[in-house]
Amino acid sequence: MKMIEERGEQILPVLSEMELEKLRAFGSLVRFAKGERLTTTGENVPGMYVILVGFVVVRERLGKKVSDLARLEPGMFLADMGQLAGHPALVDSFAEVDVEAILVPTDRLRDLVVTQAGLGEKIMRALILRRALLLDIGAGGPILVGPAHSAKIIRLQNFLLRNAFPHQLLDPQEHAEASVLLHQFNITPDKFPIVICPSGEVLIDPDEARVARCVGLLHDIDSARIYDLAIAGAGPSGLAAALYAASEGLHVLLLEGSVFGGQAGASARIENYLGFPTGISGRALAGRAYAQAHKFGAEMLLAAPVVGLETDETRHHQLPVEGNNPARARTVAIATGAIYRRPAIPGIERFEVSSVHYWASPVEARLCRNEDIVLIGGGNSAGQAAVYLSEQVRHLHMLVRGESLAESMSRYLIDRINAIPNLELRTRTTVTRLKGRAGQLQQVTWRDEATGQETTRPTRHLFVFIGANPNTSWLQGSGVRLDKNGFVLTGTQVAEGHGSFETSVEGVFAIGDVRSGSTKRVAAAVGEGAQLIPIIHSYLEEREVQNR
Repeated sequence: MKMIEERGEQILPVLSEMELEKLRAFGSLVRFAKGERLTTTGENVPGMYVILVGFVVVRERLGKKVSDLARLEPGMFLADMGQLAGHPALVDSFAEVDVEAILVPTDRLRDLVVTQAGLGEKIMRALILRRALLLDIGAGGPILVGPAHSAKIIRLQNFLLRNAFPHQLLDPQEHAEASVLLHQFNITPDKFPIVICPSGEVLIDPDEARVARCVGLLHDIDSARIYDLAIAGAGPSGLAAALYAASEGLHVLLLEGSVFGGQAGASARIENYLGFPTGISGRALAGRAYAQAHKFGAEMLLAAPVVGLETDETRHHQLPVEGNNPARARTVAIATGAIYRRPAIPGIERFEVSSVHYWASPVEARLCRNEDIVLIGGGNSAGQAAVYLSEQVRHLHMLVRGESLAESMSRYLIDRINAIPNLELRTRTTVTRLKGRAGQLQQVTWRDEATGQETTRPTRHLFVFIGANPNTSWLQGSGVRLDKNGFVLTGTQVAEGHGSFETSVEGVFAIGDVRSGSTKRVAAAVGEGAQLIPIIHSYLEEREVQNR
C-alpha cells in the first residue's frame, strides 16, 4: 500500500531496547500460543501490545474478505487511535508463532504518551497514521449497504468520515457483494440502508446514535458520577476546552450531538490558521484536536445531543441527553456553536442531504464529480468550498447576493476564485426555484436582481453557505440569557462584575461562536476554550472553600 511504502517507518516503528525498558514500567508481561488471537475486529481490546518475542500477523477485514495488512516483529506494537479511548479493535491479529509481549492498559497508555515525551511522540504519530491508513482503505469499520446517492447513506457516510472512523460502502448497483450480504442476512432492499457492525451485528435503517454505539463512539453516561466540567459541543472551542481541562487534571465529559469539529470541521481547507503555511483541512485539524484530547484522558461521546440544562439545590448541573442518561457536573461550558442557515427557497427541505448540501466533504465531492453544480454564498466558507469543489466538478455556478465578494470574503480566496477557469461568479443573484423528483434535484432557477432576468440550469447538486444561526434552542427554560439574535450573553453583558465567559447561571460558561460578541474565527474559538480552564479552576477552588 502506498501509505505504508511512503511512511512505513513511522507507521510501524521498531522501538529500541532503551524504549522497551521504559515501556515495562507501564505494563505487564503476557504470552500467546501460536495461532492465538490478540485482537478481533469489533471486540474490546485491553490496551496496546508491544511485541518482545515472536511475530504477530495483522489482518484487515472487508466483509468476508480477509487480507494481511502487516507483520509485526519484536520491537513493534499493536494498537491504533481507538486504544487511547478503550474503543473496540479495527483489525484482526494472531500469533504467527509463540509470542511474548508487554500489555500496556488503556489508562497507562495515556500516561505513557504524556509522561514519556520522545517515546510518546513516536507512538502517537504511529497511532494517528494507522487510523489514516484504515480510513484510506475502509478497513475495520462498519459496512454500509445501500444506494450511494441515497440521503440516508450520505448522512451515515458523513457521520463516520467526519468522525475519522473507517467504513466501506457497498452499492447494490455496483457491488455484487451487496446482494450476497442481503441474501446472507435475509434482508430485502426496501430496508436500506443496512449497517453491518464490526462485531457482526446488523442494523436496519439506523440513526447516527445506533451506529455510534456499534463502533464504540457512544456509550451510556454514568449519571451517578459528577464531572468537574461538562462541555456541550465539540467544535474548536469545545475540543480546546476538553484538551486543556483534561491535561490539567480535571474530570471532563464532552458531549457532541453529531460530529466533532463543528462548522470548522467541514471546511475543505483552512489557509489562514497560524502554524499551517500550506493550509489544513478542517477535518484534519479537528481530528488532531480530538486525538490530543483523548491523549490526555478526556471522555468524549459523539451522537449525544444535549437537550436541556438544569441546576439543582446543590448547585450541580444536569444535562439531559437525547437517547441517553443525563450527565452531571460542577461546571458547564456551552460550546454548541451555530447551525447552518437554510435559505428561503420553497421546497428546499425535500432535497436536503441527497442533493442540497451545507458542507463540502469528500462524500459530496464524489457524488458530483464531473457534473455541473450550483453554490450559494459569499463568505470564507463558501470560498473554501468553491475552491475545493472546482477541482472535482465540470462547471461551478457561484451565486452571491451582494455586490461583490469583497464585502464578506478574504482577499486570498477572492484571488483564487477569480483564477478558476470552470467557475462562473454571479453577483446580486438569488435562487428562486428548485425542481426535481423523488428527493433528487434536477434543476435550479436563479434571478439576477439587477435585471430581473431568470436563468434555469440542470444540476443534481446545490451547495449552501449563507451563514449560520446560534445553536441555543436547547437552553430554553435553563435561565441562561440570550441576546436578540439567540447568542449567549456573558461577562458584563449579563451584569457588572461578571467574569469573562460567565453566563447568567452560576457555574455555567459560554465559549466560541455561540457566545454573543465573540470573534467568529477558528483561532479565536480555540483561544476561548483554552482561556476558560483557569477560570474553571478558580471557580471550583472558591466553591470548595465555601463548602468547607
